[in-house]
Amino acid sequence: NLFGKSHNALAPADVRVAQALADAATIGIIQQRTVQEANVLSDQLQTALDSRIVIEQAKGIYAERANVDMTVAWQALRNHSRNHNMRLRDVATAYIGGELELDIG
Repeated sequence: NLFGKSHNALAPADVRVAQALADAATIGIIQQRTVQEANVLSDQLQTALDSRIVIEQAKGIYAERANVDMTVAWQALRNHSRNHNMRLRDVATAYIGGELELDIG
């Protein structure tokens, strides 16, 4: 028993085997944690990219309709987001879907 208080010490070969098993378990745990963290990061990056695409589409639509540049379109979306306590992606999605009208001009 590795954790017992027995007076019978383990043979050096048994200690090496136990240490090798502990090392292998540690490596497995670290690798799994690394994979999980990479998956979380990948999901977060994909969500950010998807949001950015929707926002850029909404900016383009607004800029065309209002005959303004992209900076003004960005400001209109951002202002609505702030004034109505909505996420920018939600504003953009609603605007693209025709569920939200933004003041033009």
